[in-house]
Amino acid sequence: MPDPRYAVAAVLVTAAVTWGLRALPFAALTPLRASRTVRYLSARMPAGVMVILLAYCLRDLSVTQASSLAPLIALAVTVGLHLWRRNALLSILGGTAVHVILASTVFAH
Repeated sequence: MPDPRYAVAAVLVTAAVTWGLRALPFAALTPLRASRTVRYLSARMPAGVMVILLAYCLRDLSVTQASSLAPLIALAVTVGLHLWRRNALLSILGGTAVHVILASTVFAH
């Protein structure tokens, strides 16, 4: 069993490093908050990230197979729900539910 002073020192060092690593991004970003570039990126990045995620998820989709209709229908439902209600949670849950239902019933192998 290690010396109690060693264990306390190890816990204190670990806590200090953890706190420092969590505080560092906030301290580094504080001067950037007034930047026009950062404001532009914060407005545009969510849509950009979603486009990249969409391309990644659909990259191996074979449009010649009937089972490929499940993700495409779910995508259409997700987009439709979002355009209709402008609620990200509803869109994600609705599209996911449609995909799961279609993939496990209609297009199950």
